[in-house]
Amino acid sequence: MDKNVLQKISYGLYVVCSKYNGKENGQIANSVFQVTSEPPTLAISINRSNLTHELITKSKAFTLSILDKQTPMTFVGTFGFKCGRDIDKMDGVNCVISQNDIPIITDHSIAYIEIKVTKNLDVGTHTIFVGDVIDAQMLSDEDPLTYEYYHTIKGGFSPKTAPTYNKEEEVKGKKIQKEERNMEKYVCTVCGYVYDPVKGDPDGGIAPGTPFDEIPDDWVCPVCGAGKEAFELQ
Repeated sequence: MDKNVLQKISYGLYVVCSKYNGKENGQIANSVFQVTSEPPTLAISINRSNLTHELITKSKAFTLSILDKQTPMTFVGTFGFKCGRDIDKMDGVNCVISQNDIPIITDHSIAYIEIKVTKNLDVGTHTIFVGDVIDAQMLSDEDPLTYEYYHTIKGGFSPKTAPTYNKEEEVKGKKIQKEERNMEKYVCTVCGYVYDPVKGDPDGGIAPGTPFDEIPDDWVCPVCGAGKEAFELQ
């Protein structure tokens, strides 16, 4: 079976938030789809080990922020590769509060949706939460960030808890040889992010065309925040 076929299915990138008993958290998700139009119903797949899963299960509600194409990798890294049990992801992030007292991320968001969960479906490592849309608002007319753009243009990967995680892709990424222009790519051993000198890291102040060995020593991975020493040559 060629698992690369599954990557041809279209996805977006979203921040899903929930709250229960004073504890709130958010995470990146890409497996979101509309189920019905009348009434408007959505479904989302969340890993059972995630804190957000625990909060949605208890509160039976969540919000969904649709990210724009210019969302920086550092933002994706905070909500996609770090755990809310270890850090407060909401610290310094702009939010509004939903009807059900759940934070709605407005940073880098073109729109948001609030959902009240009506059904759960256990699918092993993940739960599919199905719910009714009780509110939805547009915030800007920017283009949405798709998973394809995140993957091919920004050089991002799916974390191991994501429904779209592909182990073969991660292994392959570590075996890529020298690139054209005699500049080599380096891969983060923590999250799989690949530093491509051709693209650089503009969000982190690294101009396109900057070789890895010329990056300042205090530079960190734009996805997971690991230090430069965590990178290895592909």
